[in-house]
Amino acid sequence: MYVVSVQAHYDSAHYLRNYHGKCERLHGHRYVVEAALATQKLDASGLAFDFVDVKRELRGLADELDHTNLNDLPQFAEIEPSAENQARYFYEELKKRLPPAMSEALLYVRVWETPTQWAQYSERQLFF
Repeated sequence: MYVVSVQAHYDSAHYLRNYHGKCERLHGHRYVVEAALATQKLDASGLAFDFVDVKRELRGLADELDHTNLNDLPQFAEIEPSAENQARYFYEELKKRLPPAMSEALLYVRVWETPTQWAQYSERQLFF
């Protein structure tokens, strides 16, 4: 199996409404978001997927969150803007925006809050 991934970043603030501790206060992160796609076959040019196509959609989504307070956005009005929920948001939006072959190949989306901690969302059960 071939797996390709692309990353984008965005700088945003958030606070967790239902958390008791320092993360209940407004604070910011330089988030990194990664989307990975998997396939069994390569195309005639030896590519699994064109990075340019995946990167364009991922960067577009990241730009919508860049320099915002995530709590003020409609997509996080009813749910916590945690890294877990952000990963799911990116995953679901990419499924809608990518062409069908890429959408079906979407393996996971991972969101880093710091260089050493991340949350991941997938509709597939992954073991690694």
